[in-house]
Amino acid sequence: MAELRAALWASLAAARARLPRLGPQPSRCVSSATARGAAMEPAPRWLAGLRFDNRALRALPVETPPASPEGAPCAPRLVPGACFSRVRPAPLRQPRLVALSEPALALLGLDVPPSDAAAREACEAEAALFFSGNALLPGAEPAAHCYCGHQFGQFAGQLGDGAAMYLGEVCTAAGERWELQLKGAGPTPFSRQADGRKVLRSSIREFLCSEAMFHLGIPTTRAGACVTSQSTVMRDMFYDGNPKYEPCTVVLRIASTFLRFGSFEIFKPADEHTGRSGPSVGRNDIRVQILDYVIGTFYPEIQAAHGGHSVQRNAAFFREVTRRTARMVAEWQCVGFCHGVLNTDNMSIVGLTIDYGPFGFMDRYDPDHVCNASDNTGRYSYSKQPEVCKWNLQKLAEALEPELPHELGKAILAEEFDTTFRRHYLQKMRRKLGLVRAEREEDGALVAKLLETMHLTGADFTNTFSLLSSFPAGPQSLGLDEFLTALTAQCASLEELRLAFRPQMDPRRLAVLPRTLPAAGHGDIMASWTHLLRSLGTGSSP
Repeated sequence: MAELRAALWASLAAARARLPRLGPQPSRCVSSATARGAAMEPAPRWLAGLRFDNRALRALPVETPPASPEGAPCAPRLVPGACFSRVRPAPLRQPRLVALSEPALALLGLDVPPSDAAAREACEAEAALFFSGNALLPGAEPAAHCYCGHQFGQFAGQLGDGAAMYLGEVCTAAGERWELQLKGAGPTPFSRQADGRKVLRSSIREFLCSEAMFHLGIPTTRAGACVTSQSTVMRDMFYDGNPKYEPCTVVLRIASTFLRFGSFEIFKPADEHTGRSGPSVGRNDIRVQILDYVIGTFYPEIQAAHGGHSVQRNAAFFREVTRRTARMVAEWQCVGFCHGVLNTDNMSIVGLTIDYGPFGFMDRYDPDHVCNASDNTGRYSYSKQPEVCKWNLQKLAEALEPELPHELGKAILAEEFDTTFRRHYLQKMRRKLGLVRAEREEDGALVAKLLETMHLTGADFTNTFSLLSSFPAGPQSLGLDEFLTALTAQCASLEELRLAFRPQMDPRRLAVLPRTLPAAGHGDIMASWTHLLRSLGTGSSP
């Protein structure tokens, strides 16, 4: 074991010796051959069993970066006629592991790191080396994905992986295929004016939330590792004009694919509102390639059933994407999750929650809750998420034309989304409320009344459902008063309610509120919850 540890640390020291001493450096525009022919990479031990088979780079067009002087930075540029551009992660100074998700890494067939302290330290050093991008695993072929997107309802043109890099696809002994991605590994052709880096605080948020969402049973990308460093970038954490240096950090993300709705928008002609267009206008041949790859790889049952008829196949594909997206957003609504940036470039083509940015979980239940400080119009508020996901699906359908006729895509969306969302949402809420013995027509009204009561009383979304799990069943159950006291204790105070509702109230109502609410508010809150809880106890609609 001492020999293994010494070898790993020697590899790490050799990699560090090649690094510059100051700050993060830009990635180099190198071809695949150059990347593979670079200085010998350190040999992995713990990660040596990862077997790469990079199907996406074989099936889809890949841009070889234009020739540039040795050492020249990877300049932002349009990438026409390609789905990927080859890149190289920019090295970090002294990378060190912050966290590993053993359940996520188990997807790749990796064993749990040994409990022995020295052996575990050696595995963590190896993870820091390879999952920071400072060294490449054998078979890895880093590339940045080209996509476009509608951001806040407006077509933004080419976007792409500005701070993320495809590493490759790992095939396991169980026959599964997982794409690995490094988020925060340095600049790419799609970084625009940014540096391609992420910092520790945002990386920890993504690491924790993606794993939490998985364990809540919600479709999501996974986070396998979080690696920070001595390299720094300047960020204005509070957007108050006081930027500070923060440590550069990389998250290893895992998913079946990171392709998204925006992957199909690279063919969009000039938008009538913004004038922007995709970089591959007119390349329907590439659209067909992406469809063939996505359906054949991630929807093989659809390919098998409709392989001889492309329109039927593409319609079945869009129908399934619609259903998966509707179920995913229904899951979000049931746990109070707000994504924050539901642009088309942040919508997974396989129905996963992706791109954890300014997300949040509601505390006090508020259907108009907005978790993104830059969302001034509330476009992506909690209650609007289903509507926005449906709108994004409409844009996907438009992006699939002519391979999916417009009227057919429109009909599928109208037929599937709302029905699937309502059905899945109600099924989930029934389980949360313990309404599992029978499904009644009035269950939807009961759920709506619960949410209305939570809103009016400022109840905490998560804590309310947690407390309801100890609800004394039956309208005459003993302990109801004690339960009510605990339930109302986690509701908002009267002062908090005044502040919460103030922007929505007529000034004449505000003038009398301070005199009337303290006198009647508490009694109204208790009465509302008492009536609702008695309905829950009998399983009937209030």
